[in-house]
Amino acid sequence: MEAIAESPATAARPSTAPLRVRPFATGDEARWDAFVNACPQATFFHRSGWRAIFEDVLRHRCHYLIAERGGTIAGVLPLAEVRSRLFGHALASLPHCVYGGPAANDADAANALVDAAVELAHNLRVDHLELRDRIALRPEWPRQDLYVTFRRALAADADANLLAIPRKQRAMVRKGIARGLVSSIDSSTERFFDLYADNMHRHGTPPMSHRWFERLADAFGDACEVLTVSDPAGNPVSSVMSFYFRDEVLPYYAGDALAARELAANDFKYWELMRRACERGLKVFDYGRSKRGSGSFDFKKNWGFEPAPLAYEYSLPAGGEVPQNNPMNPKYRALIATWRRLPRPIVNAIGPWVARNLG
Repeated sequence: MEAIAESPATAARPSTAPLRVRPFATGDEARWDAFVNACPQATFFHRSGWRAIFEDVLRHRCHYLIAERGGTIAGVLPLAEVRSRLFGHALASLPHCVYGGPAANDADAANALVDAAVELAHNLRVDHLELRDRIALRPEWPRQDLYVTFRRALAADADANLLAIPRKQRAMVRKGIARGLVSSIDSSTERFFDLYADNMHRHGTPPMSHRWFERLADAFGDACEVLTVSDPAGNPVSSVMSFYFRDEVLPYYAGDALAARELAANDFKYWELMRRACERGLKVFDYGRSKRGSGSFDFKKNWGFEPAPLAYEYSLPAGGEVPQNNPMNPKYRALIATWRRLPRPIVNAIGPWVARNLG
């Protein structure tokens, strides 16, 4: 297993005030988000807006935890409980999110939050507790050695970012430009969802519901943006929903039409997102999570991004093994093949019920 950096919180010196961990309460939203915006370990997925979306759209019970000293927040840990007959009973930070785990000012607060999560997992009798992060907090815990993330600093100049793309992939970007592709920012999720759902169907993966994306757009406003690429005739061929957090852009959900490959629309799409991010003065392009050995892994690596292992750590209260609820698991291959053959209306109707529990 590759080495994963330990938490930088271990170098911080905590206050001498007593530390206590308590559940998130109504009215905590503003203080929670203020802490997240300031905490170096926090990510877009630590924002409190996810909590209502998990509970209202996915029907997952949330257990958000706050560590405090003298009334001041020292750390937060968002957790969601997932119950599934197909995939088991889990407590995770966070399902459907690349990053999670405790965001804290120091090691004592981070460890107190993890200890509280372990106790909660035992009380809830879950099969496993999962913490998703870029850093490892509990070296003795088993880890999932499947996922990596791709992040890179953006140059201040757009041309410099284009030249940083390896030659072969840069040629694909230029091909999209030569084909007359154009990008635009959508005011709704309609065009995006149609392309996303079609793409998920072709890959044999259950889609999230349209309501999920509408709620994300409503909850996060300008921090959640849809960019769609159209061909010269105005037909949408590729689209991406991105999240913005501090000085980072995170292209997160994407979809395309069959014509996208020939038009080089996907390369053009990500270049347009990068170019626009550069113009906005953003500093980091986060290409997100990919599974080793997957097409998306190769695509991002071909853009010159280097993979960094993710620290997905597990506590297993009931014993057992680290769950393998992902398309790389051989036992799901027959299901994926069957899913691809189902009519699109059926997929869109029942897919969200399956996808909500995959995480």
